[in-house]
Amino acid sequence: MLGHRGCRLAISYPEIAEMQAQAIFEAAANVQKKGIKVQPEVMVPLVGFRRELELQSDIIHRVAKEVSAKKNVKLNYLVGTMIEVPRGALTADEIAEVAQFFSFGTNDLTQTTMGMSRDDSGSFLPNYQEQDIIGNNPFAVVDQSGVGQLMEIAVDKGRSTRPKIKLGICGEHGGEPSSVKFCHRLGLNYVSCSPYRVPTARLAAAQAAVE
Repeated sequence: MLGHRGCRLAISYPEIAEMQAQAIFEAAANVQKKGIKVQPEVMVPLVGFRRELELQSDIIHRVAKEVSAKKNVKLNYLVGTMIEVPRGALTADEIAEVAQFFSFGTNDLTQTTMGMSRDDSGSFLPNYQEQDIIGNNPFAVVDQSGVGQLMEIAVDKGRSTRPKIKLGICGEHGGEPSSVKFCHRLGLNYVSCSPYRVPTARLAAAQAAVE
C-alpha cells in the first residue's frame, strides 16, 4: 500500500500510463462514434506532489490528442487525482492547479493518516472500541476529527485555487450514512461506493439535503 504503485509506478514506467490512457480514450472514441455521449474522468492515484500529477497529465493529454486525431473524434474528458495520502490533502491548492477534480480515496487516506493497515486492524480495533479509544471502526465510518480534518483542508485549499473543482469520495465510506452526511457538509459533489451500498448512500444523501 505504501510501495511502488499508483503514479509512482507510472513515473518509473511511463509506458504504463500511456497504455492505460490509450485504452480509455480509444474506448471513449468508439462509444462516441455510436452516438453515445461520454466524458471520461481520468484519475491519477496516490498523488502527493504537484509534479507527479503534471508528469502524468502531460502523458494523458498527449495520448488524448493522438487518439483524437487517429479516430477523428473530439474527446471531452477531465483529468484529476485521488487524494489518499496526507501530503496530497495538505498541498491540495498546488495540486488543484493541475487537477480538474479530486476524489477522496478514504480507504487509503485512513490507512496513511492513522498508520494502520486494514489487513490486520481487525486484530486490535475491537479492543480499541471496548476501551473507548475509538467510537467506530475508522475503515467503516470516516474518522471526522482526524481524516475528516484532512479532507476539509483539501476541500478548502483545492477550491482556493480552482473554485469549481469537482469533489467526490470513493471507497466503502461512500455508502455509510454518517460519512455521506459528512461529505454533504463539506460540499462534495458525489459519493461512489459498491453497488449494494447505493440505496443506503442515496437515502443518506437525501436526508442530508433535507436536514
